[in-house]
Amino acid sequence: MNFDPLLAKNDLLEAYKLLQPHVHRTPVLSSHLIDELAGCKLYFKCENFQRMGAFKMRGAVNAIMNLSPGQQARGVVTHSSGNFAQALSLAAKSLGVKAYIAMPSNAPEAKKAAVRTYGGIITLCDSTPEARESTAAKICLETGATFIHPSNDYQVILGQGTAALELIQDHPNLDALFVPVGGGGLIAGSAIAAKYFSPVCIVIGAEPKGADDAFRSLKSGKIELNQDTDTIADGLRTNLGDVNFPIIRELVKEIVLVSDSEIVEAMKLIFERMKIVIEPSAATALAGLLRHKENFKGKRVGIVLSGGNVDLSKLPFY
Repeated sequence: MNFDPLLAKNDLLEAYKLLQPHVHRTPVLSSHLIDELAGCKLYFKCENFQRMGAFKMRGAVNAIMNLSPGQQARGVVTHSSGNFAQALSLAAKSLGVKAYIAMPSNAPEAKKAAVRTYGGIITLCDSTPEARESTAAKICLETGATFIHPSNDYQVILGQGTAALELIQDHPNLDALFVPVGGGGLIAGSAIAAKYFSPVCIVIGAEPKGADDAFRSLKSGKIELNQDTDTIADGLRTNLGDVNFPIIRELVKEIVLVSDSEIVEAMKLIFERMKIVIEPSAATALAGLLRHKENFKGKRVGIVLSGGNVDLSKLPFY
């Protein structure tokens, strides 16, 4: 299903109702010290406290619940090396559905173990996008399972947008919302939420300089690809798709770029001052706000902390 502005408001509300029994309503936290550094009032939507540790649980649950009973009986398939592999596996297990995951053989062993713990059936493949896609297609053909894209799927986008909807419900007077940008599902869903439930709130994406396809895409008006990526924010090394990009192009005000050093500093700030665990991808949104804080002096700004699945033995602070 493609984005229809006339239907999107009700579609998002339907997703919100469907998801309530299956996902956590994550807390919104704040920090006086970070507010002072930023020069504005910040509200952090903590999806690091979501089931399986990231916002992607929302989209996975919504996508599965919108399948027909026959489709659910045959299972679901995705390709992922990280959070969506875990999200789809756990969502499927919770709903009594089989989940098949095409996973790169060089994915961290801890992530493979997490997928298996959640009940996902892994097929290993090469790490190239072509290998992932062809392996997932083969699984679909062999099992009859339905493919669910990690970010370029309307029902996934709606599910991801419920995080911003909850933030807006808790704090309806936001002036701006900063969201990390990777595959585009989270920011597209967040932009739908802001458009229909907080129309004065502008949505701004934050993206690493080493994976700047969304920044370039918004500038050129067409999908630009990353030929190579070089960023600590491993969850943001993916490209936009033909379902989420039209939403982003229509509803997102701008996308700002940040360096890896800025991401690490923002991550460290949240660890030290808020006493919570986040991954580098999640810190990108705060890094974007801090880089452009002069534009938001005295404003009320939401920050989506997208997840907390970080390898604690490899923290970038040292």
